[in-house]
Amino acid sequence: MKVTLERNHLLKSLSHVHRVVERRNTYPILANVLLKAADGRIDLRATDLDIEVTESVPAMVSTAGTTTIPAHTLYEIVRKLSDGAEVRLETEGADQMLLSSGRSRFHLACLSPDSFPDLKSGSFTHQFTIPAASLRELIERTQFAISSEETRYYLNGIYIHAIEAGKESLLRAVATDGHRMARAETEAPAGSKGMPGIIVPKKTVSEVQKLLEGAEGDVTVEVSDTKIRFTLGGVVLLSKLIEGTFPDYERVTPKNNDKEMQVDRAAFATAVDRVSTIASDRGGKAVKLSVKDGQLELSVTNPDHGTASEELAVEFEPESFEIGFNARYLLDIVGQIRSENAVFLFNDAGSPTLVRESGDAKALYVLMPMRV
Repeated sequence: MKVTLERNHLLKSLSHVHRVVERRNTYPILANVLLKAADGRIDLRATDLDIEVTESVPAMVSTAGTTTIPAHTLYEIVRKLSDGAEVRLETEGADQMLLSSGRSRFHLACLSPDSFPDLKSGSFTHQFTIPAASLRELIERTQFAISSEETRYYLNGIYIHAIEAGKESLLRAVATDGHRMARAETEAPAGSKGMPGIIVPKKTVSEVQKLLEGAEGDVTVEVSDTKIRFTLGGVVLLSKLIEGTFPDYERVTPKNNDKEMQVDRAAFATAVDRVSTIASDRGGKAVKLSVKDGQLELSVTNPDHGTASEELAVEFEPESFEIGFNARYLLDIVGQIRSENAVFLFNDAGSPTLVRESGDAKALYVLMPMRV
């Protein structure tokens, strides 16, 4: 193999593919990126056996060929080369590659591509195209609530499914860790109707989110019972899905929360952040909300450090109400609110609270209270 290509093109592609490679691997080949040069381009592919990312880069191919070299080492070398530099890649026998650029030369160990795994995609039952901005919003509004508790593996991702809500067809994303739940939806793209409910793993969600940063245009999504494939520009990300049954989130979504509080989102977030400074990690970073006569008092009591409180004006009809929450969970949810006001819908101090934007039903959050 002998190719020449532009450093910036190679770096951009490597930044996409090298992230899926785990730094510690049982099999040495999994630490490598597969390079295949032919027909005026070089294809890069990396995998951790659960996710596979492939991208093509234009190149001057003098001699076609295929090899694999350490992904993170290659990325770091190319990252440190001069902006706009020309990079030459040339295999020297079966077990070494020469990378040269300007006066820099690197001899890198290669492994045979014969043992490089191929994450077979199989056949997909559903395919649809969705604007990158819409997919990005679904992920951004829900990914923070993904559980990291490995024993409940079916919560370690975002549950995506198509639903019929009245006359509307919607594509809905849901994530929960048992303490809070995030739900977001967008108009269902043509082709998504009737697709199976799927759980996209946390690592896949993170990689797709990075690919979508600043992206415009459409993303092609293909789904089967066991895999999902995203195609954006020249990047293809194939991933296994989490096998398991996502819990019935509708059952735990409150239906009778009639105590409504509206509060300025920015002022509320700042106040929660301030008073929680002295909150105890041992006490679960608990913050107490007390509403009375149009005033919300946020308070924290820490036996070791003292107390803190702050008041805000709110819109609230009932005479008075008290409830406690984990401050970090509260800030995570309020951080997703885009409108000027955040709307809280309470039932009682021991029941889940609903949080949503003012005038927007496309995103909904559920937060379990704490005893304070």
